[in-house]
Amino acid sequence: MPLIGYCFPGEGSTNDRGGMKRPTIADIAKAAGVSKGAVSYALNGRPGVAESTRARILEIAQSLGWAPSSAARALSDGRAGALGLVIDRPARVLAAEPYFMHLLAGIEAALTGSPFALLLQVTDNASAELATYRRWWAERRVDGVLLVDLRVDDPRVPLLAEMGLPAVVLGGPDGVGGLPCVWTDDGVAMTEVLRYLAALGHRRVVRVAGPPEFVHTRTRTNAFEAEAVALGLDATTVHADYSDEGAAVVVRRILTAGDAPTAMVFDNDVMAVAALGVAQELGLPVPERLSLIAWDDSTLCRLVRPALTAVRRPIYERGTDAVRLLLAAIAGERPADVRTEQPVLVARASTGRRH
Repeated sequence: MPLIGYCFPGEGSTNDRGGMKRPTIADIAKAAGVSKGAVSYALNGRPGVAESTRARILEIAQSLGWAPSSAARALSDGRAGALGLVIDRPARVLAAEPYFMHLLAGIEAALTGSPFALLLQVTDNASAELATYRRWWAERRVDGVLLVDLRVDDPRVPLLAEMGLPAVVLGGPDGVGGLPCVWTDDGVAMTEVLRYLAALGHRRVVRVAGPPEFVHTRTRTNAFEAEAVALGLDATTVHADYSDEGAAVVVRRILTAGDAPTAMVFDNDVMAVAALGVAQELGLPVPERLSLIAWDDSTLCRLVRPALTAVRRPIYERGTDAVRLLLAAIAGERPADVRTEQPVLVARASTGRRH
């Protein structure tokens, strides 16, 4: 019968370069004075060896620092013991964005104590992301994936369905193609933001959004435009790339043009902080001349001066809920979608009445 391979971190023989070599089944068999087949039976809890022999083999394996390898486990029970997450963002943008740090914290918290680990991959284009899913599935690297930044007509959704790879979308509920999802009602949050600004007397508002291909960008844009019409506001949406550099260029162009807005709304905290710097550079006091609101409250929003008014969403909880749904899907269940708690608008010193 075929033998199962294992990974043995710890003591072992040296390789031909003088470095430490991981012990093999043959090493355990030699130390125990038994066959490799007996070692395989003992390590896998199968009948075929005496209990005293099993105990001796396990004791020797432990002394060598034995631990089952994920590759061997995948061969024996079909499980890789890993959940995959691909983030298709430029590394320089990702490094500065607190949203993903909060999300990863929630994911890791949900995995604590479970037999699964997180396999994270950062790509710089959509084709590379699709190739990653194909490679992971072909190599049996993951048991399921978490899908972020859902796109309009997202090609990942039919690809994952075709492969039969369990997946959970962090976003939606539109465009998920039947995949389970964890979503937050960004439309309701955007409506609250505009009503708040209108109550402060602002009539001209510019929103600096993320890339237009994201479903959450479209959801916020639709709500922004609809509520602006209902309130009679002069409201415009422009797009940037979530980075501070990109936002600074856009904001500087807007604030130096004629008929500048008295309020601006940003699709993430990094862009809002960049806007605060541009306003100070141009001598526009915040909030006396310009009110600023950030999406996704973070430490950044609280540390700058004036502190930024922000939309707070349950990002950490999105991560934990998504893992729970994905583990259920891997187990063969059909988990129901989860709608998170409503976002909350946290008013701080960066917003005030129009003067």
